[in-house]
Amino acid sequence: MLDNVINKIKGHPHVTEGTAYGILFTIGSCHLLNDMIQSVIPALYPLLKDKFGFTFAQIGIITLVFQLASSVFQPFVGNYADRHPQPYSLALGMCFTLAGLLALAFAPGFIPLLLAVALIGCGSSVFHPEASRVAQLASGGRKSLAQSIFQVGGNGGSAVGPLLAALIVIPFGQHAVAWFALAALLAALLLTRVGAWYGMVLKRIKAQAGKKRAGVCNLPKKTVNMALAILVLMIFSKYFFNACMTSYFTFYLISKFGVSVQVSQFCLFAYLAAFAIGTLAGGILGDRYGRKYVILFSILGAAPFTLALPYLGLWGTVAMSVMTGLIIASAFSAIVVYATDLKPDKVGMIAGVFFGLMFGLGGIGSAFFGWLADMTSIEFVFKVSTWLPLLGIVAIFLPNIKTMHNS
Repeated sequence: MLDNVINKIKGHPHVTEGTAYGILFTIGSCHLLNDMIQSVIPALYPLLKDKFGFTFAQIGIITLVFQLASSVFQPFVGNYADRHPQPYSLALGMCFTLAGLLALAFAPGFIPLLLAVALIGCGSSVFHPEASRVAQLASGGRKSLAQSIFQVGGNGGSAVGPLLAALIVIPFGQHAVAWFALAALLAALLLTRVGAWYGMVLKRIKAQAGKKRAGVCNLPKKTVNMALAILVLMIFSKYFFNACMTSYFTFYLISKFGVSVQVSQFCLFAYLAAFAIGTLAGGILGDRYGRKYVILFSILGAAPFTLALPYLGLWGTVAMSVMTGLIIASAFSAIVVYATDLKPDKVGMIAGVFFGLMFGLGGIGSAFFGWLADMTSIEFVFKVSTWLPLLGIVAIFLPNIKTMHNS
């Protein structure tokens, strides 16, 4: 692996020889395990609602606390990692997740549940920025592909989580969540090995620190700030809609079509599996055709399918959700890499900001849609949320980027 020589130390390293696929697939697998664990939280909502008598607003608050804990610290962790990389922080973050899982399995009420999901969220805050740095460090220059391999692991975990919850947690109850601690333990062991690789590569980076300087973006600061603002709006559009799907799609199917909890979980799995496939496809297309065009197509292209979703029968609804997942998912990897191209010396901080926005806006969206569902109906919530992808039209104003490197 050390043959993948790195020539940048701060922020945005570039691999000069090949792509470290072993590291990419390992970090992607850990992302799968991490997000599989996190996705158990929304999959538990029907069970927790029945067990404790929670309102939709309380369900939204649980998601809000989890997502805020997952988001608030990420930019700070990323900024610190840019200045002082910590190879073994990845494994440490997974230990927070492990503790939160065990707390979630035995939480007796609303406040302990909030504390448990906050612990899991803190683990996520530590994991994502540094893991994104590792993915780009191992990319060999194929940054969109590397980010997609990393991200598709997370999306795959998000898809598998509800499926496992339907098979393990729903039949056996809240305490069965403790079995997922084995996944956290496995991820911590894998991340320890990734940390060893990362540490050895950092030594190579330091040895070459004086030879070359980090890349610079050729755009004016005002244009860079405008582009970042557009990307934030893209994240809002994508993850407000996705929050509605992940937190309330099961309730929507149960309410409108009278399906069982387990059937609704399988339908959610279909959406999330399509989401994972779309993420990988977006990375491949982003490297080939340009990230700006993938961003525009991904969010705006999903609009016809989302707008049709509330007006179809059960299988038509599931089919539209699958098509939406395939298309809308391809944006995130392209957005993160495009943003790091705008700030090539701040990879960790930018990844932290955008992963933080992803979780934070998702949490706010979940809380908002929970409140709206209590005030109106779950069907009304889906009619409102399906208009969000139309905001993707502003992606046409994103500039083209060329990153230059100074020796």
